[in-house]
Amino acid sequence: MRPDLAGVPGVLGEIARQRALEVAPYPLPEPEPVPSFREALLLPGLSVIAEVKRASPSEGAIRDMDPVEAAQAYARGGARAVSVLTEPHRFGGSLEDLKRVRQGVALPLLRKDFVVDPFMLQEARAHGASAALLIVALLGELTGAYLEEARRLGLEALVEVHTERELEVALEAGAEILGINNRDLATLRIDLATAPRLGRLARARGFQGVLVAESGYSSREELKPLEGLFDAVLIGTSLMRSPDLEEALRALVG
Repeated sequence: MRPDLAGVPGVLGEIARQRALEVAPYPLPEPEPVPSFREALLLPGLSVIAEVKRASPSEGAIRDMDPVEAAQAYARGGARAVSVLTEPHRFGGSLEDLKRVRQGVALPLLRKDFVVDPFMLQEARAHGASAALLIVALLGELTGAYLEEARRLGLEALVEVHTERELEVALEAGAEILGINNRDLATLRIDLATAPRLGRLARARGFQGVLVAESGYSSREELKPLEGLFDAVLIGTSLMRSPDLEEALRALVG
């Protein structure tokens, strides 16, 4: 049950096709109990999912850091969850990072990667993730099947969209946590108007689940259009570039 990645354009397609070649099932440790990602994001106010990443395709090298120390600083700064990049080539991440962060903080963890094979969901759960990222631009009509597999494994899913068509697919698939990415993953361009526009549309279509805005946020002012509409925001690069992660997070969310 793999998506057809041949027609996926740009950087997204390149990364996804490479990830697909690297999936090779192996014995996994037994999963242990993990905190709920969804419940953490539904706490009062705009919850922050703070991201641990060393690099990105749009920024290149961002920061050489210990992922556990970064996650612990985020926890002290008020993050409600931590996103851990596990893609190695463009983001400098690994499953070992996820495993170590799980041992270092009590917060829910999101495995941030380009899931193109069901085994990657098993890996996420076995290495301590509460949730995994499912990108509709990659999975298309298989989004619902991957959501079902995640639920079977006891794993929550952040279902990510960037367009109105992808939003329709996510809603039809039964997404409960909907991520709206301001970044076009094919071109890497950011438009901060995307999340509010699609967020309002999702609510108008009857979506009552958790709404998460993603990508491009670096100031408190930029978060204002999300208030009262979104439950959470995912912030990575702007935090990672700050000398003091804890203080940067406090300054952003108060």
